[in-house]
Amino acid sequence: MSEQKSLNPWNYKPWWCQPWSILLTGVTLIAGSWLLFKTIWLTVLISIPVATWMGFFILIWPQLIIRSGILDSYENSVNLR
Repeated sequence: MSEQKSLNPWNYKPWWCQPWSILLTGVTLIAGSWLLFKTIWLTVLISIPVATWMGFFILIWPQLIIRSGILDSYENSVNLR
């Protein structure tokens, strides 16, 4: 029996597009806006799109890629070479 290997979409992304770098960038932007402006409403205004961006790329994007089957077809094409 062949084992079904779990495909990890993060294996196909460069270092600057990994979960740790996305989180680090988002937290830096939000904290930087607070340190720079010291205004809660501006920090909240900046944090909404940044948090949405982080949530999409850390939580939603990997699931979409796995469900699409694109990694399966990529693995099959690489194995055929």
